[in-house]
Amino acid sequence: MKQSELATSDQAPAAPPISTIRAGWIFAALVGGLALGLGLAFAAPAALESVLLVVEPIGNLWLQALRGTIVPLVVALLFTGIVQTVAAARAGALARRALLFFASVLAGGCAMAAVLVPAMLAAFPMPQAAADALRQGVAQIHDKADVPGFAAFLQSIVPANVLQSAASDQILPVILFTSVFALAATRLTDVQRRTLATFFEATANAMLVVIGWVLLAAPVGVFCLSLAVAAHSGTAAIGALAHYVLVVTAAGVVVFLAAYAVAVVAARQPFGRFARAMLPAQALALSTQSSLATLPAMLGVCRTLGVRAQTADLVLPLAVALFRATGPAMNLAVAIYVAHWFGMELTPSMLVAGFAVATLTTLGAVSLPGAISFVTSIGPIAIAMGVPVEPLALLVAVEVLPDLMRTLGNVTMDVAVTAAVDRAHGPGE
Repeated sequence: MKQSELATSDQAPAAPPISTIRAGWIFAALVGGLALGLGLAFAAPAALESVLLVVEPIGNLWLQALRGTIVPLVVALLFTGIVQTVAAARAGALARRALLFFASVLAGGCAMAAVLVPAMLAAFPMPQAAADALRQGVAQIHDKADVPGFAAFLQSIVPANVLQSAASDQILPVILFTSVFALAATRLTDVQRRTLATFFEATANAMLVVIGWVLLAAPVGVFCLSLAVAAHSGTAAIGALAHYVLVVTAAGVVVFLAAYAVAVVAARQPFGRFARAMLPAQALALSTQSSLATLPAMLGVCRTLGVRAQTADLVLPLAVALFRATGPAMNLAVAIYVAHWFGMELTPSMLVAGFAVATLTTLGAVSLPGAISFVTSIGPIAIAMGVPVEPLALLVAVEVLPDLMRTLGNVTMDVAVTAAVDRAHGPGE
């Protein structure tokens, strides 16, 4: 498959400004805000009110700016991702078989998270005192409307007015409409299809610049938000964030372990051989936190495992471009955790909405910087489920820790699926 068959235009995507920001600065802002908030709460409570009068509006302003970028960016990225996926599917039987494996892994991981994470939270819940304190500490949390029943949920999927749905944060109808519109666009003539693809690609690149500007202020915004949360909730904030990291990372660990099952069962690779071959690529993945940077090492692993070069040369780049194995599972886990945080009962319609959006938005999230993909992937899931979006502004600061498992799971599953596709395709096909 030629590289041009996956691209939607001759222009390379604009690099968002956030690429120059290290996640460490955002994490440092979180630690600094928590430390200062706790210090003021215990050592100078009289000065706390004056400080909060300044930091809370700043944090809320940054939060509103962050939320305002979600819908237009997701629509543009999703359109572009679907067009690229359809182009890949037209490249031949090998590419179609790879896409089928990708879809199966993504849907399976998402379904796993929908079952496993609520069970984990039921067995090991966030301490009630911490949940209550954090609910009070996160500003601008409004009471959500009642989640509709399953029948009403089904009726709401098809929008009578997609613009009205977007304006009222009904994200699932917007995403489904965008998906259908993108599929329809692939049936147009080349000139018309390329015109639409170029428009949405340009829109996505422009929005990436905008969100990059917003995230340039992330250290300031996270510092103000975390200071306010620590001032209201005390040390409960630290324990709750650690609990969150463990729960969300656990969802990624399941996908990571499932990659070994795929390698053994579907690719017929001996467990020990696959595990040893993966070690260099996994070490590089942890050090770079980038599947793209690990691509040469993954190609070397495939050679070690005896995967045919023509398969690896097509499937692995396709996986890096369109496939993020841990994405739906860990993204849905975040939304479920926030629902647990705010004492919301998870209904079937909420889980179905989260499953659909988590699976679809993965197409637009791949190869974006971690902070951007966190917002653009999890924001729509939370909105679709009726879960508060505001806590994501704090959770993005600790994403540097779960992101290690995201990259490790993605790289391991990329190689496992490539080996499975190679075996399924057969030497004579």
